[in-house]
Amino acid sequence: MFRTARRTRRVAALVAAAALLSALAPAIPAAAEPARPKPTIVLVHGAWADTSSWDGEVTALRQRGYPVRAVANPLQNLTTDAESVADFLKSIDGPVVLVGHSYGGSVITDAAEGIPEVKALVYVDAAAPDVGETNGSLSGTDSVLNERPADELFDKVAYPGAPPGAVNLYLKEDIFSRHFGDDLPTDIAHRLWATQRAASTAAFDTPSRYAAWKTIPSWYFISTGDQIITPTSERAMAARAKSTVTEFDGGSHLTLISHPDAVTAVILAAADSVAS
Repeated sequence: MFRTARRTRRVAALVAAAALLSALAPAIPAAAEPARPKPTIVLVHGAWADTSSWDGEVTALRQRGYPVRAVANPLQNLTTDAESVADFLKSIDGPVVLVGHSYGGSVITDAAEGIPEVKALVYVDAAAPDVGETNGSLSGTDSVLNERPADELFDKVAYPGAPPGAVNLYLKEDIFSRHFGDDLPTDIAHRLWATQRAASTAAFDTPSRYAAWKTIPSWYFISTGDQIITPTSERAMAARAKSTVTEFDGGSHLTLISHPDAVTAVILAAADSVAS
């Protein structure tokens, strides 16, 4: 009888313990899913510029914990420029948000093709060509590049190994300060003019082989004051790409320098879509 009582007490204790654990179970949170890694933001500059164009965006994105790389764009030929950027993209592990400014938009459109890590494209006052289109054909009929004779726009310089008829182009100083970066302080505009990188005519005349925006989600930042790739042209390109569009009131072709916070906000929106 003593053994029976002891066994009964033991069973009762086990039942009580099980009931207690069952009651506590809902209060124990389930293990959270591991956070997805933030995508790497790859920034591709345009013509008559270099990677320093992105200094404001690089600082802001890094402060938010994003890995960021600004890539040197050769500015010599759309096909080889895109191949150079594509090779860089293949060296990155994990998802990528690929951002292009100006002619850099044509480069990312071609470079992203067939690279599954590229999850989003961001066009910043940029061209987004379809297959067979050239960057030079997308500035817009109302662009200063189409309203002025070439000799008033550019200084032309020969370079070794150039394709037949190709030359390097430098924007003339008054075009740079009055039409390219016209919302920048005068001293900054003149400094950027003095340090600009040349772009070959071949870069603007080479047809795009691919149109990555047909399969990759895209965002478009349009400055209404852009005189180089005009808003009318950009809106048309954004519409056919079904891009998420942000229009910035005013600015210039260099709004990425004058208002990096506004450009960064669009890049972050694209990055959030990748992380969610």
